[in-house]
Amino acid sequence: MAADPATTPIDLDNNATTRPLDDVRSAVELVLSELWHNPSSVHRAGQAARQRVELARKHLAELIGARPRQLTLCGSGTEAIDLAIRGALLAMGRLGGRRRHPPGSIVTTKVEHAAVRDLVAALEREEGVRVHWLDLDPIGRARADHLRELLASDPGIGLVSVQWANNETGVVHPVGEIAALCRDRGVVFHTDATQWVGKMDTRVSEIAPSLLTFSPHKFHGIKGVGVLYAAQGVRIAPLIHGTQETGRRGGTENVPGIVAAGAAAQAAMRWLGDPANRQAGAALRDRLERGILTRLPDAVLNPAGATARADARLWNTTNIAFPRLEAEALLLLLSERGVLASAGAACSSGSLEPSPVLLAMGIPPELAHGSVRFSISRFTTADEIDRAVGIVAECVARLRESSNATGQVQRATASPHGRIPE
Repeated sequence: MAADPATTPIDLDNNATTRPLDDVRSAVELVLSELWHNPSSVHRAGQAARQRVELARKHLAELIGARPRQLTLCGSGTEAIDLAIRGALLAMGRLGGRRRHPPGSIVTTKVEHAAVRDLVAALEREEGVRVHWLDLDPIGRARADHLRELLASDPGIGLVSVQWANNETGVVHPVGEIAALCRDRGVVFHTDATQWVGKMDTRVSEIAPSLLTFSPHKFHGIKGVGVLYAAQGVRIAPLIHGTQETGRRGGTENVPGIVAAGAAAQAAMRWLGDPANRQAGAALRDRLERGILTRLPDAVLNPAGATARADARLWNTTNIAFPRLEAEALLLLLSERGVLASAGAACSSGSLEPSPVLLAMGIPPELAHGSVRFSISRFTTADEIDRAVGIVAECVARLRESSNATGQVQRATASPHGRIPE
């Protein structure tokens, strides 16, 4: 039975996760019904499962232009990031009780996903690693010229980690230039490509990072799989010991999730093969922005000036501030009306804080408090965009009426809703 558009939620939260493809669900069902054996077993059934795992690894490698043996399959994108950063530093002898060298320094940005920000903060606190925070340009991109200065002034820098595209605003960082600077200095460069891979063409040979991480549930796979790419010669020490994944990551592989990831990678390659698909997606994103800004003239696009260049942002992401509103209150009302979105607000004991990413980009707190991220997928339709514009405008008007009546900024009660998920 076909879904009723009037009752089906309009999903504009696709940077959080995406709806699994039919091919992905079929792959999971096949594994659960026929290929559920342990892929490390030597019997025929186990080796049949192993064959499907390796075929999926091959498809994931093809998606980013890598060799299958360069990929380590983990349990999530966050785990892949942890293995990339902590594993590389351990392999350098910079961490742990038996470290051979001083912990040295890490360079990153304050607009990274929390999986990176919180990790480097823990390494600074627990291991004595020094953290350099890269300056940002006016639209929130990491400044390569500042990295050049840091690399020249601090010989103890062992690793640089800069995301390829921001999960809250879609802003794209100059990772090719950053990777080249790191290569010249012999420094390991990791890029969190979670929001890039599967949405944009990715060839690791073009930017040549040391390490790259991504997660297939961001491009219509299922949750429970993260992927770490390591360039030839880059050493990674395991955090979970075991014989699986060439000794880099122990633990029985998540065969359903991995096979599903392979199916999602194949579909992504087909979709990416036609540039018109991304152009159509960008047109829908622009349609959403124009519609909201027309209906609500005081709404503000984050960051200002992000539309100046077509390649400055991902085609699927926009972040819009609604002055004098709390994002969480708006998200709850949108959810009641069937529109799914996210914000950077974190709720703690009834106190809402604006996104640290938006603040780091220089967005004023009064705008960051009321900022909402909308992210579309390859399946978003023009009808959904048009309906969403009307619902957003109506919800904002309703909250403002309530605010005017009480003389206060409209706030939500304590709730886990509205946070930016991984």
